[in-house]
Amino acid sequence: MIELPIRRLRDDAVLPTRAYGGDAGLDLAACERCELGPGERALVGTGLAVAIPEGYAGFVQPRSGLAAKHGITIVNTPGLVDSGYRGEVRVALLNTDRSEPFTVEPGMRIAQLVVVPITLVEPLEMEALPPSERGARGFGSSLT
Repeated sequence: MIELPIRRLRDDAVLPTRAYGGDAGLDLAACERCELGPGERALVGTGLAVAIPEGYAGFVQPRSGLAAKHGITIVNTPGLVDSGYRGEVRVALLNTDRSEPFTVEPGMRIAQLVVVPITLVEPLEMEALPPSERGARGFGSSLT
């Protein structure tokens, strides 16, 4: 297990927690009230800054309960938190419900933060790419 340094930017910010011991994601809570009408989006602050360790990345992902029950998702899912970023973790929420508004209250769990190891790659331009079984077949190419 690695440590994740966290700084509260506001006194009322809620530290991220896991709902269950083996969960991959840490629940992120809103630190502000926000009303989302049908189809509306908003950037919601958590009041927290994190220091993702070098060699890792943080991915902010939707909570399945909010998505299933209320149609609340994240616009840029997953949101990426790079190891060098030290600003507030904010979540770009979207209300996909066509008729019902949704109110985010301070302290409400709105997203999950998953921290994973990454491999840095170096782009290498080539005249041709090595062949593969799939080749250039695109989206849906494996459907028969």
